[in-house]
Amino acid sequence: MLRAKNRVLQNICYQRKIPVIVAYEGWDAGGKGGNIKRVASALDPRGYEVKPIAAPEPSELARHYLWRFWTRLENDGHFTIFDRTWYGRVMVEPIEKITPQERADMAYREINEFERWLTDWGAVVIKFWINIDKEEQYRRFKQRENTPSKQWKITDEDWRNREKWDEYEKAVDRMIKLTSTDIAPWTVIEGNDKK
Repeated sequence: MLRAKNRVLQNICYQRKIPVIVAYEGWDAGGKGGNIKRVASALDPRGYEVKPIAAPEPSELARHYLWRFWTRLENDGHFTIFDRTWYGRVMVEPIEKITPQERADMAYREINEFERWLTDWGAVVIKFWINIDKEEQYRRFKQRENTPSKQWKITDEDWRNREKWDEYEKAVDRMIKLTSTDIAPWTVIEGNDKK
């Protein structure tokens, strides 16, 4: 029933030329990819694009960090689904010493303004944080290591990031507190149970 409702809503957005931006963030092994796959499978493939976001390319580093997201937005009436987003600026970059903390602090205002510009354009901004606890992440990491078809999904970097769980948890709490707005609220999804 919800799958059919998604298709109806997508058609309404298309007819009214309403862009929809869906932003996924969450813990490593939280289930972002599976969640995106389930949501997208209910949509007409002609009306959406999934944009996986990795570390910026050198050409992207030469520009404002939000530039690479502006350039990936789909047309009016289409869905843009981001698998990781502009929130890396305030979560990952200061912890990994890529961006100084004072510059990351400025990004909260910039991000809220960016999302305001998107809604002023007419877009609907939907933000999901997929939350799992530390024990569940460990279980999923071990499962990936022990399953040949999933070993590509676990890297040394995943284990290294896990060692900074407490730092990331503080960053996530702050991010949600400072960027959950009336126009673009966060929806936190309990991800320990994927269903």
